[in-house]
Parts: sequence; C-alpha cells; structure tokens
Amino acid sequence: MSLIKSISGIRGTIGGKPGDGLSPIDVVKFTTAFATFLQRRNCRGNRLTLVVGRDARLSGAMVDRLVVGTLQGMGINVIETGLSTTPTTELTVIDKQADGGIIITASHNPKHWNALKLLNSRGEFIDAAEGAEVIRLAEAEDFDYADVDSLGQVVEDLDTIDHHIERVLALPLVDREAIAKARFRVAVDAVNSTGGIAIPRLLRALGVDDVVELNCEPTGHFAHNPEPIPQNLTQIADTVARQKCDLGIVVDPDVDRLALVCETGEMFGEEYTLVSVADYVLQHTPGNTVSNMSSSRALRDVTRRYEGCQYAASAVGEVNVTTLMRQTGAVIGGEGNGGVIYPALHAGRDALVGVALFLTLLAKKGMKVSELRKTYPDYIISKNRMDLKPDMDVDALLKKVAAQYQADKGCQVNTIDGVKIDFEDGWVHLRKSNTEPIIRIYSEAHTETRANELAQQVMAQI
Repeated sequence: MSLIKSISGIRGTIGGKPGDGLSPIDVVKFTTAFATFLQRRNCRGNRLTLVVGRDARLSGAMVDRLVVGTLQGMGINVIETGLSTTPTTELTVIDKQADGGIIITASHNPKHWNALKLLNSRGEFIDAAEGAEVIRLAEAEDFDYADVDSLGQVVEDLDTIDHHIERVLALPLVDREAIAKARFRVAVDAVNSTGGIAIPRLLRALGVDDVVELNCEPTGHFAHNPEPIPQNLTQIADTVARQKCDLGIVVDPDVDRLALVCETGEMFGEEYTLVSVADYVLQHTPGNTVSNMSSSRALRDVTRRYEGCQYAASAVGEVNVTTLMRQTGAVIGGEGNGGVIYPALHAGRDALVGVALFLTLLAKKGMKVSELRKTYPDYIISKNRMDLKPDMDVDALLKKVAAQYQADKGCQVNTIDGVKIDFEDGWVHLRKSNTEPIIRIYSEAHTETRANELAQQVMAQI
C-alpha cells in the first residue's frame, strides 16, 4: 500500500492500515488539516465555502462523503458538484468566489488509487510551502471541530460541467461556426471516467454531431491503463483508422490531460497538444509562453516564430508553471503531458479548452491532423531511470553532475529543478524522485538515437 504526500496533493491506494494507504482515517485527517490551514489564514472571519468535485473512480463516492462530512464538521460550507473534472472544479471555485476546493481524483493512476487535490481561492493548486504546512497540521493533529450549532451546510450544484462548456464556447478564439462547417467525425476515449460526460457534450456544443464514443460511461472500471500514452491507446487508434474519423481525442480520468490521434491512427504526440494550441493562440494574441523543464523544445521553437514572443521554462509541477506564467504574462502555457493552460479562461490544465482551441485551429487550417503535425519541429523524448542505493546522497550526486557540465562551454546548466543540461542539439533533465531512491532522466533530440545517446552519456557519468 502507498500514501504519498506531495505538492500535487495527498495520494494513495485505497485500503490497508491508516498511514499505509489512503484510508478513511487519512481522508478525514488531511481534509481536516486543509480546512484548519484555510481557517487560520482567513482574515475576514467569515464562514468559509469550499467546492468539492470528483472523478468516476470506484472509491470516489466514498471519499467524497468523507470529505464533505469532514468539512461540515469543521464548520465549512460545501458546494458539492458530484461527478466533475479537475478543470471544472477549478473554474467553479472562481465562479462561485469560494475560498478553495478539493478535487477527489488520482489523475492517471490506476483504479485502486485516489487522492485529494487541494485548491486555493484562485482555483489553483496550493504551493509547496502551503502543502508542507497542511502536512504538518495533519501530523500534529492540531484540530478543532465545530459545535453542533456551527456545522457547515451543503449545497449541490450538478450543472458545473455545462457552465464550464458555456465558458469555453464564449472564448473569442473558439470558433463554433468554423468547427460546425468542417463536419468533423471525432472518436473519444474517456477511460470510463468523467471525460465521458464532458467531452462528448462539449463536442456537440461545438457543432460536432458525428461522435464515436469509446469507454465514455463513467463507471470507474477503467477499460485500460488510464494514462494517455501510446501503449495504452491501441483501441482508439484502431477505431479512428477503421471508422475513418478525422480525429481521436483521449483524456485521463480527471480530464486535465489531452492526447490526440491522427486520422491515420498514429499518435499526434502528447507534447504536441500544447505546441499546436499555442501556435493557434500566438497567431491571434502574440505573447509569452511557458512549459516545464521536462517538456519539448518544440514549444520554444514555435514561440520564436512570432516576433517579440519569448519562451520560459519552469520547474516541474503545474503550480510552478502557473506561477511563472503569471510572472511573465504568458498568454498560453502548460505541460508536455498534454496539459493546456489558457489563462484567458483560468490558470489550470484543461482538456476542454484544449479540444475547443485545437478543433478551431484544425477547421481554419483545412488540413488533416497528420498534415498539421508535419508543420511542427520534430523532437523525440527518451525517458529513463537509474535505481540507486537507499543510502546514497542523491542531492550531492546531482551537484557533481551539474558542476561537471557547468565547466563545459558547449552547454548550459539549469539547477532550479534537479539538473537540466542544454546542448546545442538536445537536452537532458535529471530529477530525483521524492518517494523512491531513483533518478528520473529525460532527454530530447531530433532523433531517438541522439536522445538515447545524450541520456546514456549522462547516466555513464552518474
């Protein structure tokens, strides 16, 4: 069993003893800690309101009841949205002017996992320092529950996905008329979670009447490994090619990652979801872009096509991306795992806005998806790991690697998040795991051979 406490929330496997997995006791404890954290920062003295939403995984309803009941016990009012998506819950926090939110989802993890993702009043993930304080409060069990006259109240709002779709359609860069005229045939794989509610509904609102639905019933019994990477997407790849679809759309269980499939059944490439959407946005609203350090150089290259536009890379983690986007005034950003962040709507990864912007681009270009993909720089990312002995000082090891390459004038070294080494024809990014004695090693170049060579070069030095 596993229980992981990190910047991305409290995540664990369901079952087992408290502290070994995400047991009911752990759900109550960490929900209470987050509520306590928010109450102690509440300068206005008013009763707090939090938004709660969940994906469709099997444990979701149970965890939801525990979270909502605990918040009531802390004297906090709850807006219960039921089956929802991560971006929908984030947007609801903003629209309802709530004090924060909790999303019950383990993202792309298998069905026996669940998690609490914690949002601030801007509908964004709390940062590392705030997360550390929540964990401290949970471990100290420094809690104070409300008396019977001060319990929180619960209000249901089951229309938040529809409101989210309305907000997407209202964006100036989303052209429903162009999409409808293109008469696209689109296949959707929602891995039996809430994307099966949101994405087909969005497509029809955009004027796409021919939708082929795969695994769109939100049962929580995931039809395949829910991470939207090529080896897990053979069913939709075959469906798109066999049924002559124009496009395949795949989302993860909480609908913040978007993967696309070409009309040939080949993958468009998760990294290129953000690249293509950014290309469209920059055509109409030139500005800066941001992605994390493990994302493709293709976004940098596309950004530089537009005069005066600059690219910047953040540390890995959505909150780090959104922070740097705010600092640089970025008009588009995200992560190379298919996460599109469009601040004109809200500052969070959002597959719905990604779908709407991509379909608008495709309709206006009048190209096939495979043809559009060829207009972008070709890069290949290689992902490796090195297992280390538990007693090894990983930080010291990474410092030595950084020092070696800093002495080499043929490359640039960045140490804001592990060690990233930029060569003229590619890069290598090394990050230690927070939960295992391993180093993750990502590398990128124009060919797979060169990407692997760069990774092996650095691994040999380690």
